[in-house]
Amino acid sequence: MIKYTDQGKNDTRSGFGAGLAELGRKNPKVVALCADLVGSLKMDEFISENPDRFFQVGIAEANMMGIAAGLTIGGYIPFTGTFANFSTGRVYDQIRQSIAYSGKNVKICASHAGVTLGEDGATHQILEDIGLMKMLPGMTVINPCDYNQTRAATLAIAEHEGPVYLRFGRPKVANFTPVDQTFEIGKALMLQPGTDVTVLATGHLVWEALVAAENLAEQGISAEVINIHTIKPLDAQAIVASAKKTGCVVTAEEHNYLGGLGESVARVLATHLPTPQEFVATQDTFGESGTPEQLMDKYGLNTKAIEKAVFKVIPRKA
Repeated sequence: MIKYTDQGKNDTRSGFGAGLAELGRKNPKVVALCADLVGSLKMDEFISENPDRFFQVGIAEANMMGIAAGLTIGGYIPFTGTFANFSTGRVYDQIRQSIAYSGKNVKICASHAGVTLGEDGATHQILEDIGLMKMLPGMTVINPCDYNQTRAATLAIAEHEGPVYLRFGRPKVANFTPVDQTFEIGKALMLQPGTDVTVLATGHLVWEALVAAENLAEQGISAEVINIHTIKPLDAQAIVASAKKTGCVVTAEEHNYLGGLGESVARVLATHLPTPQEFVATQDTFGESGTPEQLMDKYGLNTKAIEKAVFKVIPRKA
């Protein structure tokens, strides 16, 4: 049985907004910038309480990254906000040259990631951002699973020195992690122990993995579910320890299988403990317009897809 229960669906972007507002009250060095998407990023509360610490740059994302980099020189901790597609692909050169190369303390906060952006379609969805950002030297990459964890992650990255990419989403999803949790960057979370297969999930796929584990248990399969909220630095120790116990691994992410969590896990396993692995992810494709549920089903990013991957990987065990 799942020991975690859905406390009521909420969107992870609202978790970011709540965390940012809390930071505004606690840390006078925190400032925020947005590229004309304040409502979508849920930044209104921070702005109303700290109007002198907010910069609306308009639809000029590259300029926003440059301003954020400059603000760090004065000792400020800038949080930039726009859609994940515009937070990464549109401004990759600015992030690489002005933020990552010099290790600037900028927090790149990216909403509407993956196909669950939904009806806006492929031009606004992004399934490559984790790969883009994890390849930048010194960049921390975080992908929390629900409202509570996104709020906690937002608070935690303000205390972390160095550039961070914080990825979250648009739709309302299960909110199941503790309200009072402490977010530890780089530390995987064991959600459910198991012996037959390891399921390493991130973001919206974590809850789907827990539901899949419950369904699998009814069929006599014990699935260990681990929440990989930090993709870089990756908790290699936790991954290897679990794979050693179960003998096979499934990774689950709302991202292209090229460059995402799955490839990071595969590198760890290839280096430390070669292990059969299956990938629940998009298969080198762009998204399309549709509801989040329709798209998650079409591209195999749900409970059903995780269960299918488990049945495929278990027979491959030595």
